[in-house]
Amino acid sequence: MVYPIPALFASHRVWKEMLIHCLEERPYEACGLLSGRMGRVETIWRMVNVDRSPVSFYMDPEQIRTVFQAIQERGEQLAGVYHSHPTAPPIPSKEDIAYATYPEAAYLIVSLANKQPTVGSYRIIDQRAIPIPVTFFA
Repeated sequence: MVYPIPALFASHRVWKEMLIHCLEERPYEACGLLSGRMGRVETIWRMVNVDRSPVSFYMDPEQIRTVFQAIQERGEQLAGVYHSHPTAPPIPSKEDIAYATYPEAAYLIVSLANKQPTVGSYRIIDQRAIPIPVTFFA
């Protein structure tokens, strides 16, 4: 049984890299993985959005396998999955919830809908999105 941690901690460096990736991919959704130790994000992995869509994302299974191997080699674990909503709020869509397959991971959504980007963080377990706090530290 998976016992997910109740919050996620990431450095401002990770936030900045994630935000840059999301802005670079606009008008399409960006997507990626986050890894680390004990709920503390240490590494960001930019992934290719195979969909190239402004309303959905899909990560290539082979790229996921390669990144998971690299995560294991670093002695880290999957900590999160992120993607952007170029024109929508940072709330999981029905599709985001339906396709969430990592209950141990936090799901971060970066909204670019307003002048100031915002982020939402969730655990998605049994088709339910549960908000969790995310803290960015120096």
